[in-house]
Formats: sequence, structure tokens, C-alpha cells
Amino acid sequence: METITKSKEKLVKEKSIKISGAEAVVKCLLEEGVDLIYGYPGGAIMPVYDELYKYQKELHHVLTRHEQGAVHAAQGFARVTGKVGVAIATSGPGATNLITGIADAQIDSTALVCITGQVGSHLLGSDAFQETDIISISTPVTKWNYQVTKASEIPEVMAKAFYIAKSGRPGPVLIDITKDAQFGELDFEYKKCEKIRSYTPVPKIEISKIKDAAELINNAKKPYVIIGQGVTLGEAEKELKELLERAEIPAASTLLGLSALESNHRLNFGMVGMHGHYAPNVLTNQCDVLIAIGMRFDDRVTGNLETYAKQAKIIHFEIDPAEVDKNVKTDVAVLGNVKDTLTKLLPLIKDNKHESWLQKFKDLYKIEFKEVIDAEINSSNEGLTMAEVIEALNHETKGDAILVSDVGQHQMITCRYGNFNKHRSKVTSGGLGTMGFALPASIGAKMGAPNREVVAIIGDGCMQMNIQELGTILQTKVPVKIIVMNNEFLGMVRQWQELFFDKRYASTVMTNPDFVKIAEGYGIKASRVSKRENLKDAIAELINSKESYFLEVNVEKEGNVFPMIPTGATVSDVRLK
Repeated sequence: METITKSKEKLVKEKSIKISGAEAVVKCLLEEGVDLIYGYPGGAIMPVYDELYKYQKELHHVLTRHEQGAVHAAQGFARVTGKVGVAIATSGPGATNLITGIADAQIDSTALVCITGQVGSHLLGSDAFQETDIISISTPVTKWNYQVTKASEIPEVMAKAFYIAKSGRPGPVLIDITKDAQFGELDFEYKKCEKIRSYTPVPKIEISKIKDAAELINNAKKPYVIIGQGVTLGEAEKELKELLERAEIPAASTLLGLSALESNHRLNFGMVGMHGHYAPNVLTNQCDVLIAIGMRFDDRVTGNLETYAKQAKIIHFEIDPAEVDKNVKTDVAVLGNVKDTLTKLLPLIKDNKHESWLQKFKDLYKIEFKEVIDAEINSSNEGLTMAEVIEALNHETKGDAILVSDVGQHQMITCRYGNFNKHRSKVTSGGLGTMGFALPASIGAKMGAPNREVVAIIGDGCMQMNIQELGTILQTKVPVKIIVMNNEFLGMVRQWQELFFDKRYASTVMTNPDFVKIAEGYGIKASRVSKRENLKDAIAELINSKESYFLEVNVEKEGNVFPMIPTGATVSDVRLK
């Protein structure tokens, strides 16, 4: 027995290598299969950067021009790959500059591991140079965070970080590492984390709930599915489509659920929400069974909760128990990963037809087309509409591109008119609504999906939030395509001022720089279009470029996005004009 014990000890010693904490960080990343990270160096994280220099062949570091750019790029990478995105920064302002992206990732369920340097542990609490309590600051917007003060903690903490970030409902994790922990030594051994006591990322499936859901669906006369991002995160697109087609159920997506079901599918009727499509919004309050799959009943989807789908039985497929009954009271809550729960549901679902119910969706679409869509995409106005730009882009990309949109009118138009016919084709900031998201996120998206066309669609206001990331494109040569829709306004705020504040355009008029010259200054091919007859060729030149390309489109200044549900109104009170 003693011989066996000694043999095991010898094996552990052979597996262990004495290295610095900084090198352990890099080795942990490699053990987790990470080969691409985004960041910005500084004093408190310098030991890790020194080790990254030694591992350049194994681990590619992208120097962004701002820490917010790094975390958004990591988000874009995570969203198109399904992997964990990694961002790294120094202490103090470096760490706090990550917070907006971390908060964005938390509310949009994006798996991130963010690593920050920290002052030496003996200086903690002394207000040392570039010391900030990033653990307290980030606690409300992370799935988990931890401050490492000893080198020996690094392997276990890093393993936990990746497990927590990607398991169950994904989210961001922040690991703060003091400088002395980076310099300290440890016997390195890495074990991937597969379980944490008291942490249950995926709830146990209750078969009785599956049966209850199936009974409601099978007996429904007017069933309706709302598709959330959980379908994409759970990789349940195939199961979703089988459910819809077997029972002939009309469906619509949330903002982040777009591309879980291809846009051209006969049962896909668009998007729900404040600027969603007419039929999905109006008929929410006419269905008899509402099936919510991997969505959280956000206020932009529901409008006034007092009048939301009160006539319907609500079935909620959800991985996070905290989301059930939080906003909308459910009749049947089916907990678990949606791929697993839908797989168990499908054998219980009967073939069905709902022709008259489906016809209602088609009839309301005709109304929306006549009142809104036709005028937008076939405009005779002097100025170009944003919808025309997206239609031209659809034509050129055949709906196969990844569209990364920023926040505002152009975002809503992209989501309403964009064709998303491939998996993980729509990337945007949803719950937080972060202006400046799209440019760095498109860099991460293109690096995560190098064989797909990636187009960043940005407003003139948003472009100036993180315009410095053009420098990242200059240095990396990543061939991102950029469309800036310039209406010389903060368009969405201006629309609200027009409709609800008697056209008092308080601080929404934009005096813009020459975007084309700026792009060219960063070594990016650039052009501008303002006439309808030149739009198609300009979009074709953008897409056909083998390098990054910047296109500024001058669109009508006071165009509005309709349909629209005013704040506090019910979904069936959606306005067409």
C-alpha cells in the first residue's frame, strides 16, 4: 500500500511544474482551449503580458485601443462561436473600463472570462496608485468574481471561472489577480472544473411538466411560439423547427432570438417587441397558448404587463429558475436546457394544422407591408431610408452574412429588415443597449467566424463611441465591413422627441466629422453614398472587397421606425405610424 502511495506522489510531482503565477494564467487559458484574447496592458497586469509574449504562437493577443473595445470584441467572438470570450486589462481605470461590456454580457447571457491585474496584496485598501475595488464594483454585473492573492490559487480559480461562465445560463466572470500573485511561484497542475458544490447550472427536468406542456400545445387552437436567445445558446434550433413544423405553430423572435429560426421560414413572422412586427405583437393578445422558449419576458417585449397575454395559457421553457414568474405568471414552467426539454417534448406532440390562425398572421403582415414596409423599402422620398440600405445588403449577401448592429434606429431597422438565414447571424447589444458595441464586436465576430461575411451596421452617434477601434482593424487587418448610417441625429432619441416631446430636439443634433477621411486615415478603404441610384453598386463594392471597407450612407434625417409600441402601452396598441 505504501509503494502505491509513493508511486502516486511521484506521478503528481512529475505532472507538477514550478512556474510563476503569471505563466500559470497563460497555461490555464491554453488548457481551456483558448487561442484568442483581447486586451490592453498596464502596470498591474504586466507580468501576465510578459508571459503572453513568450506564448505568441499558441495564444494570439489582440491589442484593442480601449478596454471597452476589448470586452465587446470578446463578446462578439463568444456570440458567433459559442465559446467563452476572454478579455484582459490592468487595474484601476483598465478594470473599470471593462464594466460596461461585462454588464452587457451579463444581461445578454454571454460567456466571458475577464482577467484584471491588481496592486500587490500588501497594498489592498491603501488607495495605492491605480487601485480600485473591482470585486465590489463588478459583483452586481458578473455571474461570479474572485480576487486571487496567492499564486497557488490560480489553476483552481481559473478552472472554476471557465466552468461557471459557460455552464447553464452563460455569463461573465471576472478574476482579479494581485501583482504579487502573478510574480509568486506554484507547482502547476491543471484540472478542468466539472462540478461545484451547491451550484446547479441546469435544473433537473420534471417529466410531468413536459407532459403538461404537450397537452396544452396539442389542444391549442391558437398556439404561438416566441423564440429567445436560449434556443441559440442551447443549440436547439433543430428541435425548435421540428416542433413548429409538426404542430404548424406560428413563431416570432425576440431581438436576441433572431437567427435561431431562419428569416425565410414559412412559420417565422418576424420579431416581437417595441419595434417588432405588427402581427406578432397584436396576436400576442389573441393566442390561447403562448409558448416562450429561452426568453425572459423583457419589458421591451411585453409592454404593459397588466394587459400582456392575459387570455393565454403560458408555457415557459427556461434554464434559469429566477426568470420563471419574474415578469409574467406561467401556467407551466419547463426547466432545463431547451435542447433537452424540447427533445423530450417532441415525441408527445401530435401533428396538427392551424390554418385559420396562421392566416391571421399573414393578413396582418399584409397590412404592415402596405402601411409601413413597402414605403420603407420602395421609398420615393428624396432621402435614402435605412430599410433600403438593409434590403440592398440582403440582396448582396443572400441573407448569409453575420450582421452586427449597434443601438438605435439602425439597430431596429436591421433587426426588422435583415435576412438571417444561418445560425448565429445576428449580434447586437440587447438588454443593456450599449452604444459603441458594434465596431469592436464585429472585430471579435469576424475573428471567430473568419469564413463568414461580417458587416457592422452603425449609426453616426454610435460610431463615435468607440471609433478608436478602427486602429485595431488597422493593426490586425481583420476584413470587417462597416456601414455607417448617417442621419446627423441621435436618431432614436430624436424620434421620441418628435412623437412625445413636441419636436424639442434637445441635444440630439449631431455635427459629425468626415467619417470617410477618418477611415482612410486608419488605412481602411472608404466611400460615401447619398443617392438611391448609387446604393446597390456601393453595397456590392463593400461586400466584394477582400479587405476591410467603410461605407458611409447618408440617410434621411428625420426618418422614424414603425411599428412602435409606446412606453406603457399594450402590445396590441402597436402604432403603424
